Amino acid sequence: MGNPPKVDYFVVDAFTDSAFKGNPAAVCFLEEERDEGWLQAVAAEFNISETCYLTKDGSDDAARGCPRFLLRWFTPVAEVKLCGHATLAAAHALFTSGRVDSDCIEFLTLSGVLTARRVPEADPNGTTFLIELDFPVVPSKECNSEEILLAHEAFGDAPVVEMRAAGDDVLVVLSSAKLVEEFCPPLDKFMKWTGRGIIITAVATQGSGFDFLSRFFCPNLGIDEDPVCGSAHCALAPYWSTKMGKHEFTAYQASPRSGILKLHLDKANGRVKLQGKAVIVMQGTVVV
Repeated sequence: MGNPPKVDYFVVDAFTDSAFKGNPAAVCFLEEERDEGWLQAVAAEFNISETCYLTKDGSDDAARGCPRFLLRWFTPVAEVKLCGHATLAAAHALFTSGRVDSDCIEFLTLSGVLTARRVPEADPNGTTFLIELDFPVVPSKECNSEEILLAHEAFGDAPVVEMRAAGDDVLVVLSSAKLVEEFCPPLDKFMKWTGRGIIITAVATQGSGFDFLSRFFCPNLGIDEDPVCGSAHCALAPYWSTKMGKHEFTAYQASPRSGILKLHLDKANGRVKLQGKAVIVMQGTVVV
């Protein structure tokens, strides 16, 4: 048999309209399935927070109304079940590269069918747009005693207002935006958690233009700090909705790269709509 076909890719900065901000993801277009060892090796080679793989689904797009792709996400060390910023990056790459001629895309993923829609913005040239992702809500609950003990060890004297278990993450609420921005994560202690990662959050400073801010750490998946995490906001939106009594938010992720997300909580259907922009910063070909 001959060599497998080369794989085209884009590196896309998600949840930003500026290059080298937001969260980078590599988006790879597969013409045929590759084994998991190869997928993980390429993700390790890119060595950014997520590398995702798109394979065109063979079903009838016309009958469904949206083109459909298989989508998988890999950190440098593991496959994950849900990733918001890489899904936004994948949709942006598809919309801007001419690979789809629709304003909607469906993705078949380990978290079920996810949709992405192009949302035009009001500008004179009509060329700018947001992408809206439709993701499942991640409800939170009280932490168990082991998680509370680990939190006390990790956060020390930092004023923790509340701590919640949110899916595979732990959500820690601090008393001020300044504490979130200046927090120095004890990564060795965070690695004792058996889940995915740790979200820290607080109410945004008045007059900032944001409702709340957050940061996200997941050293167990090879990412000390994830610059902008869409899936974490599937837990943050319902949490802050309960506290603030509202369903629309503008959220700021206060990592060194930073990012902005517009959120709508559809409580009745258990969904979170995440809107953001993206910028392609590189493109190339994987040749092996």
